[in-house]
Amino acid sequence: MPDHTAPHAGMQQLLQLPFFEDHHRQLAAGLEAWAGEHLPSAHPADVDAHCRELVRALGAGGWLHHAVAGRDVGAVGDTIDTRAICLIRDTLARHSGLADFAFAMQGLGSGAISLHGTPAQRQRYLPRVAQGSAIAAFALSEPEAGSDVAALSCAAVLEGEGEDAVYVLNGEKTWISNGGIADFYVLFARTGEAPGARGISAFIVDADTPGFTVAERIALMAPHPLARLSLHHCRIPARQRLGEAGQGFKIAMRTLDVFRTSVAGAALGFARCAFDEALHRARTRRMFGGVLGDFQLTQAKLAQMATAIDSAALLTYRAAWLRDQGHPITREAAMAKMTATENAQQVIDAAVQLWGGLGVVSEQPVERLYRDIRALRIYEGATEVQQLIIGRDVLKKASP
Repeated sequence: MPDHTAPHAGMQQLLQLPFFEDHHRQLAAGLEAWAGEHLPSAHPADVDAHCRELVRALGAGGWLHHAVAGRDVGAVGDTIDTRAICLIRDTLARHSGLADFAFAMQGLGSGAISLHGTPAQRQRYLPRVAQGSAIAAFALSEPEAGSDVAALSCAAVLEGEGEDAVYVLNGEKTWISNGGIADFYVLFARTGEAPGARGISAFIVDADTPGFTVAERIALMAPHPLARLSLHHCRIPARQRLGEAGQGFKIAMRTLDVFRTSVAGAALGFARCAFDEALHRARTRRMFGGVLGDFQLTQAKLAQMATAIDSAALLTYRAAWLRDQGHPITREAAMAKMTATENAQQVIDAAVQLWGGLGVVSEQPVERLYRDIRALRIYEGATEVQQLIIGRDVLKKASP
């Protein structure tokens, strides 16, 4: 089997590009060494317990300090370094899909607090996220509102005034990652300031709030904590609202813009792992007096896989670099997310094919990757949504 604990050749070559600074190269090398020592690759039997362990380990290792923003709360910097979180996810996904998930959800689940939290909110939640002592979740989707965020129906009604004011939340959320194990949820609900997207606000809801329950746990092909949530006369202090009333849609989109590029980073990690497995198979599988890699069809397939990975990497780290320079990246992030996830699916499928019958044996590396990659083409904006974003932007900026 390939040595996934050694420094990755593709990553080392990538890091020589001018997208990166020395601290990014040091980060990648340090995480590679840590991951090789701490991360098992197999899916565990108790996913909830393992996710909790991973969050604690990532916090103890200092990696979660990259998932939040603000030196006052223990973060590495005052803004989230997009290249850093992409490199972290790229590396973690190559070693363990669940470790990548654990890191990503700490960032996504607390991202709105990093971006829009009051000083009190930031001090209450972000240090614990960075330390790995509190698990975060991002609760946006509903049974009838996935890609169409403006269709949210979960409602929050303001009661009272001043310090005694509370919001009363009623409704459901579903497809919520970390649902059932999170300590708090950044949750979006309709407050009615205006129709559609302009009438949504963001809230921080602690998991032990009366009226907040985990209604159903959802099992996935690549196991990770996922749930449907129910809110029934769930009362939270008005100070738990994030940002201004009616600004929830903008907060959600800003948060997703930060972390959407990192989904592409995770897809790269999965694709790199699959390519390593395919290359090992091509070099060692003996057949017809030679090895699988002697055949031109195999060489052509490896060429396609290598090119798919490199093209996705360039788009991913272009988007990350642009955001870190302060440029808007809605279009570039969509291109990166779409290309990296679709290309990773093709690379992993090709690796399964090269492994033949062993490729579909349960818990073999390429079989596990086949399950791990599929959700990335859907969550944080399905491929079709990314196509709409790119196409609309192309038309908007086209010359008359």
